[in-house]
Amino acid sequence: MKNWIYGFFMAWGMFLSIPCPFPKWREEARTQMTACLPLVGGIVGGLWALLAWGAQALECPQGPASLVLAFFPWLCTGFIHLDGFMDVCDAVLSRRDLPERQRILKDSHCGAFAVICVCLLTLAQWVMFFSAKKPALLPLAMLPVVTRGCAGLAVLSLRPMQSSQYAKARTKSVSARVVLSILLTAALALPFVIDDWRGLAGLAAAGVYWLAALSAKRQLGGMSGDVSGFALCLAEFAGAAILCLWR
Repeated sequence: MKNWIYGFFMAWGMFLSIPCPFPKWREEARTQMTACLPLVGGIVGGLWALLAWGAQALECPQGPASLVLAFFPWLCTGFIHLDGFMDVCDAVLSRRDLPERQRILKDSHCGAFAVICVCLLTLAQWVMFFSAKKPALLPLAMLPVVTRGCAGLAVLSLRPMQSSQYAKARTKSVSARVVLSILLTAALALPFVIDDWRGLAGLAAAGVYWLAALSAKRQLGGMSGDVSGFALCLAEFAGAAILCLWR
């Protein structure tokens, strides 16, 4: 049980920009940290939905409110996943051989492909929220839970790059996979129970995550934090697009 408590706060400290009340690291709780990713997603999603509700209740101007909603999930996580999105775009779109793509992935400099892709994603996400009148709050709150549930399962299951920190996280731990599967299933099912067809947003996000992660893994020779961040950003965009644009 102690490792699960440590794992939750480790996930909070690593993947949220909100100050962690218990900033401790315990190496043997690394697997539990991965399994607790959906709980961190619950914090992100809850605050995201609360922000959307506040913007609706206060009748905030659509333009600025949409920009805040577009940026919030990135801001709340310290842009860590968006950084992975940019790194993968730089590496994959370079069209070089595998060793060179892997070198570009680890390069701290920001290339032209990364800038172009993040600008397009930001613009698309802002337009998406700007076009929405009232996105459904519960499915919106569940999207980060779904994407992080997928991320946890991918990290524990897919072959990592040799240089990735997730090489240590890959494990045959049954309990971690069971916890992730339960949390992911609950996050996918709950919106269907409460909001009917809007639950499709979670299914779409999960599908896009796995398609993006597997595609990037094939292009880059393994799973990594950058690959997960790339897939997560695209998955949350796809899910939110369904909630915002499907009348």
